Amino acid sequence: MRAVVQRASRAKVTVDNRIVGCIGRGLVVLLGVTESDTAAEAEYLADKIAELRVFSDDDGKMNLSLGDVGGAVLAISQFTLYGDCRRGRRPSYTEAARPEKAEQLYEHFVRRIIEKGIAAETGVFGAMMQVELVNDGPVTLMLDSNKLF
Repeated sequence: MRAVVQRASRAKVTVDNRIVGCIGRGLVVLLGVTESDTAAEAEYLADKIAELRVFSDDDGKMNLSLGDVGGAVLAISQFTLYGDCRRGRRPSYTEAARPEKAEQLYEHFVRRIIEKGIAAETGVFGAMMQVELVNDGPVTLMLDSNKLF
């Protein structure tokens, strides 16, 4: 499972000209799922993201987590994180999980974030979405569960 995590001062996701998810201060998480992923990877990434110390304390050091600052997560399913561009000009998505599995693990990830006491908003799984955010810092991190365990 892969996640691109961006610290945001605000963010929203729109589907068919309708805002379906919106947060103030927090993290935008683009989440990709592969066929070999399990609930354990979803839980691990959710726990890791909920506890990342990427918000500034009074001394300007990134020392605070989402819970410390009352931040939220905007989680967006993103199968293209498993796009393989090594051959040709068209990405291959053979590593991305089938939609049924990806949706199940994406929803499990969001539930785990909420269980950790973090407010969460989402996009619409499988929909064409427009994601807008103000990247704060900018701070952008890439997490891969294969490299975290």
